[in-house]
Amino acid sequence: MNFSKKKHKLIISFRLRFLSNNYCIFLVLALSFNQPIFSSTPVWDSNGITYANQSIVGFHPVAIFMSTNNTIYVANKENNTIVIWEEESVNPTKIIHGGFSKSQSLFVTSDGDIYIDDGEKNRRAQKWIAETNNFVTVMNVWSSCWGLFVDINDTLYCSMNEHHQVVKRSLNDPLMVPNRVAAGTGIRGSASNQLWRPKGIYVNVNLDLYVTDCWNDRVQLFHSGESNGITVAGYASLNPTITLRCPNGVILDAEKYLFIVDQDNSRIVGSGLNGFRCLVGCYGYGSQSNQLFLPYSFSFDRCGNMFVTDTLNHRIQKFLLMKDSFGTPVNIQYTHSSRLTDDSPTYYRDCKVPQCHYETLQIHVNTTGPKESSCVIGDQCNFYIKGIGLTLDDILRDELQPNTVLNNQSFSIKLSAGLTIIMFVAGLINSILSFITFQNKDSQQVGCGMYLLASSITSLLTITMFIIKFWFVVLTHINVSTSLSVLRGGCASIEPILKLFLYLDGWLNACVAVERAALILKGVKFDKKKSKSIARQTIFILPFCIFGTLIHELIFRRLFEYETAPDTANTNYNTAVLFFHLVGPFIVNLFSALFIIFGGAHQRSMARTNQSLKEHIQQQFREHKQLVISPIVLLILSIPRLIISLLPGCAKTSENLWLYLGAYLISFTPSMLIFLIFVFPSELYMKAFKQSFNHIRRRTPP
Repeated sequence: MNFSKKKHKLIISFRLRFLSNNYCIFLVLALSFNQPIFSSTPVWDSNGITYANQSIVGFHPVAIFMSTNNTIYVANKENNTIVIWEEESVNPTKIIHGGFSKSQSLFVTSDGDIYIDDGEKNRRAQKWIAETNNFVTVMNVWSSCWGLFVDINDTLYCSMNEHHQVVKRSLNDPLMVPNRVAAGTGIRGSASNQLWRPKGIYVNVNLDLYVTDCWNDRVQLFHSGESNGITVAGYASLNPTITLRCPNGVILDAEKYLFIVDQDNSRIVGSGLNGFRCLVGCYGYGSQSNQLFLPYSFSFDRCGNMFVTDTLNHRIQKFLLMKDSFGTPVNIQYTHSSRLTDDSPTYYRDCKVPQCHYETLQIHVNTTGPKESSCVIGDQCNFYIKGIGLTLDDILRDELQPNTVLNNQSFSIKLSAGLTIIMFVAGLINSILSFITFQNKDSQQVGCGMYLLASSITSLLTITMFIIKFWFVVLTHINVSTSLSVLRGGCASIEPILKLFLYLDGWLNACVAVERAALILKGVKFDKKKSKSIARQTIFILPFCIFGTLIHELIFRRLFEYETAPDTANTNYNTAVLFFHLVGPFIVNLFSALFIIFGGAHQRSMARTNQSLKEHIQQQFREHKQLVISPIVLLILSIPRLIISLLPGCAKTSENLWLYLGAYLISFTPSMLIFLIFVFPSELYMKAFKQSFNHIRRRTPP
């Protein structure tokens, strides 16, 4: 991620009013939450106050609610508790324990009853009854409710992120009847009747439903009884004045202006007469007082102050509403002009009200903030912004349906499962046949045979780790109850180990290409003994060198439950490593193939002048085609993944699933083709294979 740093000289004139009394104006309806009346351009202090830290709200707080009596409710996901501050008290006044876990949302009604998500593990939404201090199940769901809301008719809404749908049921029904669809078809998409990973929701007094359609980067309005939504914020809206990246929370004020948590931009935005503008968190993501790091939800108190769950900073931030930001009459003061010197501020008394001044001053402003990032990849096992390289998690995670058996998954998943099994069987056969060939002493006369013997082993390890990776991704996404220890272990180990074997296989094949080019260069002077010695040393050292470039993944790879923004240094280093291991063997094979053809032809043309260079090139290709075929095939197989990896911008793999998945699968085919591209075209290696195979047959009893 790039950062810009500029120094500006700014002349600012502004009026400061210090009032001894704070006046809080708010609209009182039959609602349990605050809907302040703001001025046309309300302003909040850009520097937030940490109201609660990780020791109180736990790791990754997401759900917050503030009632009309200024009681704050926060779901502590780490301890599975609800933390309560009454009347904005400094310390929590109550902590509620229950049978819920990993709650993504909560909602509190006017009578103090708390509705809380318990969908990830127990497939339900629960209600804590204030009168009895007991929990009861009020809705059965298929997954976590990333947004909960109770409207004025006592209808409970649940935003099911993983099922691309919002469902509802009346709390007045005596029986637990099936949920009704409020929005979304259950199939992800960007059409007006579809949603893609919906999160926060809001229902107004007219029963109109607002949905933050996260992966469509928009907010949808579904009028009561309508299945087609209207985009009211985002790039597809009628008045697109702001760009959203995975909006999470949404609230309306008393004047029906929208306030939105713009999660991936780590800010809160709001609408007004002139469209949307940034309100807080406008200085890029971070942990400073004027920054947020992937916020999730927020709520207003009676005075219009904003409380935000600053999720990846593990804290609750309070942003104070600046005075005169409420929609109340304000006496306009007399304005006096002043002439300002370069180094001295001047203050003018301009009204009869004590402590009211007109101030003019000169300040220097240093602004530091991130530019728009391309795309944040990974909602579970990842840690880098897309630069180069896609993992199988990135490609398949949105295609897999949780809690759905493989037979009921999409055709793409079933087809990819079949392809991986075929690839594993083909790779297993290839590795066995290659090992039979290159363990023969005749095949190890030079370093090439030793490289290929090692490659036959690493290819088996690569294809084995590949199928383990595939089924780990599939099964853990299908079975959402998989323990965190299993997820963390697989996240931290499988991908780095797979990369180690894949990169090792690629570099061993590149070593073969280099030695064959050296054979053409040296000719009869080629030292076979030295070649074998270099091969042994290279095979021993190469795994440690590759592992050294991947060790950062074992250290920094973490399991996240949200789309996460990374550390920039890790991102840049990871991109460099991926580029090196992807492009390095590609370039080595390319230049080796060119040298084998043209270098050998040039040497012959110098000795045999009776033929043209073109004729020598043709003859060289005919005589050494087995030396040329392998690097060319490896080169061709590297191109799709290289092209896909270098595509700029945000890669939404689900829109072109087989483009990305095909390139990913093709990148493993070199590990399946050693026998075909190295042994089959070579008379020497085929002879060694037949000898070894016949020897095995003779030793095998009939």
